[in-house]
Amino acid sequence: MNTTLHIETTVLTGHRVEFSAPELPEGATVEVTVVVPERPRHLMSMLEFLKTLPPGPLGYASPAEVDAYLNEERNSWDR
Repeated sequence: MNTTLHIETTVLTGHRVEFSAPELPEGATVEVTVVVPERPRHLMSMLEFLKTLPPGPLGYASPAEVDAYLNEERNSWDR
């Protein structure tokens, strides 16, 4: 007769999984199946997303340059 155990545990340091099941006889051969539940998608904030991007050149050297560009664009709308 097969015995099925459902045990939830945490992956330990070194990527190890350890559990104790007193109902299993010592020395017995057992079959272990590991199921990793799908994680719910984590929605990132914009700052978290920006931190994931590789470093690269910036479009503007300073915030003052960005402000100047935006002011120029806004002024062009009034024309």
